[in-house]
Amino acid sequence: MSSSTQHFPHSQDQLKEIASEVLRQAKALGATDAATEISEGDGLSVSVRRGKVETIEHNRDKLVGVTVFIGQRRGNASTSDFSPQALRDTVAAAYNIARFTAEDDCAGLAEAELLETDPQDLSLFHHWALTPDEAVELARRAEQAAFDTSPLIRNSEGAGVSAQHSQFVLATTRGFLAGYPYSRHYISCSPIAGSGGNMQRDDWYSSKRAAADLAAPEAIGRYAAERTLARLRGRKLATRKCPVLFEAPLAAGLLGAFVQAVSGGSLYRKATFLVDSLGKTVFAPHVGISENPHVPRAMGSAPFDEEGVRTLARDVVRAGVVEGYFLSTYSARKLGMQTTGNAGGSHNLRLYSTEAQAGDDFRAMLRKLGTGLLVTELMGQGVNYVTGDYSRGAAGFWVENGEIQYPVEEITLAGNLRDMFGQIAAIGNDVIVRGTKETGSVLIEQMTIAGH
Repeated sequence: MSSSTQHFPHSQDQLKEIASEVLRQAKALGATDAATEISEGDGLSVSVRRGKVETIEHNRDKLVGVTVFIGQRRGNASTSDFSPQALRDTVAAAYNIARFTAEDDCAGLAEAELLETDPQDLSLFHHWALTPDEAVELARRAEQAAFDTSPLIRNSEGAGVSAQHSQFVLATTRGFLAGYPYSRHYISCSPIAGSGGNMQRDDWYSSKRAAADLAAPEAIGRYAAERTLARLRGRKLATRKCPVLFEAPLAAGLLGAFVQAVSGGSLYRKATFLVDSLGKTVFAPHVGISENPHVPRAMGSAPFDEEGVRTLARDVVRAGVVEGYFLSTYSARKLGMQTTGNAGGSHNLRLYSTEAQAGDDFRAMLRKLGTGLLVTELMGQGVNYVTGDYSRGAAGFWVENGEIQYPVEEITLAGNLRDMFGQIAAIGNDVIVRGTKETGSVLIEQMTIAGH
């Protein structure tokens, strides 16, 4: 990856030199252990609305974060200044904070034997030499494609294009010293259809490590427009219980809810309905969740986590049974367990069903739904992770005999995550990747729809 770092003000070797000096200074002050992360990056993002440029933003960021341990007392400080004096001051600040904090018997660096000693290149950096004019043109193409889809698309919340390049180095006094560059690029579009009291909006986006992998701006704009048009003349529903099909992008949110419920912080605070769920059946028996941190070019890939711990491919859920949590070194010690290499979050999770058939596309999933609700938008933050209670504003489509009948809006979807996970009837092959999560649409046997 070394050639790609020529894009940045510093080489990886220069960042490693800075990191090593930070650790040396911490030790000289009397720290028993220390860790530092040094990062820098730059990006361009533009937005257009109705063909006119709304924003052009350049960002250039850099940061040195220092964590110092004196025994089991911990202090941290950061600076955006790479000068020798600023580094000395930041190390001293972290050290002084550690001197005055209480001891924590779970504080400390990850054990040396868990660290990744030979990180593999996962092809996470792809430079996009994008000028502001080129970015504006791409955004205009996406938005224009939305307008061209139908005369009913009369307005727009805009289209955006972003290119972001970053690199970092992580170093600890346990002998870890490694880093790599990475990139994130996206194109998005949010059209508005209709007029007066019958207006609707929707959006679509594509986000990838490499610009060459992004969907065409015209395809993004057109699909965003089709989604928006489909929502016109939405109706309300009377309160009822029925099957619910979560469209794939929303199903990724269900997967995210599970991750939060079995993450270390929630578990050791006992602030989750899935406390002590390891080895227990939580999902329907055909449901599995796998984690693979080593997929080349994927958004959720990483050879090691934020503590330098090597990442591993594993089954998090198999045959409905929870086989793994998401733990950092600290939360693992709190639970009397070992880190899972998830300091900083999950990596390329895939939600799947062992009963899924090759032909289980979106239309097939509508047929499995039969008569019920297809959800395409959720609003609000109505998830209580302590109890699992789930209540969110929703919009989507009423489906009868496997066919979409009409759009619905201003409804509330209610249930409990424990019941919802256990009642997953099917997972489609209409797979989409959203961030670090990959899933098809998810059919849940029954939920309550509260009408207005």
